[in-house]
Amino acid sequence: MSTSAHPSADAIRTGATVTDRLVEANARYAADFADPGMDARPVLRVAVVACMDARLDLHAALGLELGDCHTIRNAGGVVTDDVIRSLTISQRALGTRSVMLVHHTNCGLESLTEDFRHELEDEVGQRPAWAVEAFRDVDQDVRQSMQRVRTSPFLLHSDDVRGFVFDVTTGLLREIDPA
Repeated sequence: MSTSAHPSADAIRTGATVTDRLVEANARYAADFADPGMDARPVLRVAVVACMDARLDLHAALGLELGDCHTIRNAGGVVTDDVIRSLTISQRALGTRSVMLVHHTNCGLESLTEDFRHELEDEVGQRPAWAVEAFRDVDQDVRQSMQRVRTSPFLLHSDDVRGFVFDVTTGLLREIDPA
């Protein structure tokens, strides 16, 4: 049984929204759902921080199963204050010990600048409190993210922090030297 949210001919005819299709897909999923009996602690004791890009199927790319890891995603996969917040909870309350950072080739943040914030301010009359965190060099941004994790005073475990760039055309990871 497929749980895909891709539109059916009926959904297109009835004018269903994308959210309607996702809710319908969830109903199909839930019909066969069985409680896996897990708690929130990841089996592999790892947290993966990655970009939100729809081309990254992290579980498939990393050979992960449900319950293996915590996954934290945002634009660019950059380590922001909110990522540190999530990692802190992941480590201190839920037992993770390792952090894997996954950026990727052809990221949308490579084509933005902090001018994006100024444009938003001009449009809505208020400057966002957050930084865009745009970058030109994905390898350097991975290094910066690794450094932010390693130097956070809130994280208990910073010895196993590794960073990678996922190639969206080949599916391969390339490890980034932190130096």
